[in-house]
Amino acid sequence: MALMSSALYNKDILRLATAIPHLGRLDHADASVERRSPVCGSRVTVDVAVDGEGRIVALGQDVRACALGQASAAIMGGHAIGRDAAELAAARDALAAFLAGERDDPGAWPGLDIFAPARPHKARHASIRLAFEAVAEAVARATETVA
Repeated sequence: MALMSSALYNKDILRLATAIPHLGRLDHADASVERRSPVCGSRVTVDVAVDGEGRIVALGQDVRACALGQASAAIMGGHAIGRDAAELAAARDALAAFLAGERDDPGAWPGLDIFAPARPHKARHASIRLAFEAVAEAVARATETVA
């Protein structure tokens, strides 16, 4: 267990977990989505506001997750503003495929390679994916209502 903990919960993961951008709910969101991990109980709620082109202009996050889920929310939140539904879905899908071992790289989203040590630990994957699943669905919903 000590080896798994040191590899998964390294200083970079812990640093990210304490620096989640856009914490707090949006007062006027175009869409909100909550995702939970049934395995560990982690929960992430994402609020988004989008512009007329469907790009995120405001983001809010409520993150109740383990350090891996928090780190993932930090990485997502650090690069989500200005992204559209297609970019977010591509990031979500690339991350899931990377964790599952279906691809060798985590895609174009910056910073996701930090989760390489988690790949053999399937029980951790759901928490890592939460923020990306929530933001992709939230923007998809928001663009339906804004369009």
